[in-house]
This record gives sequence, C-alpha cells and structure tokens, in this order.
Amino acid sequence: MQQIIGDAAGKIWEYLNQNESASVTKIANETGIAKTELQRAIGWLAKEDKLIFDIKGRTETLSLKK
Repeated sequence: MQQIIGDAAGKIWEYLNQNESASVTKIANETGIAKTELQRAIGWLAKEDKLIFDIKGRTETLSLKK
C-alpha cells in the first residue's frame, strides 16, 4: 500500500509542478488516481509540508510550496 500511495503522491507532485494549482476533483480526473489513493497521497504530501491548501468558497485548491 505504501508503494501505491507513494506513486500517487509522485503523480500529484508532477501534476501540480506542471499546472501550478488545481482542485482535488480536477487532479483526480486528469491523473486517473482513485479518490481513496488521492486522499492518502495528499495526506502524505501534506505531512512532508509540500502543499499549500487554499479554499475559495466551496472549492479547495492545492499547489506546491516553492
């Protein structure tokens, strides 16, 4: 399971590195990562202090810390 989560975290990092910021739904749709693995991978990246969370209205967007 750790390998799956780590791979998903890498895909999320690469996606955000290329696209600046995106909603969780957009990341899921464009990367094909299943919602469960996506949430776990976001937790992994957050624990490593790699993400910025921004909430605008009802939409939460993620971006990478520089």
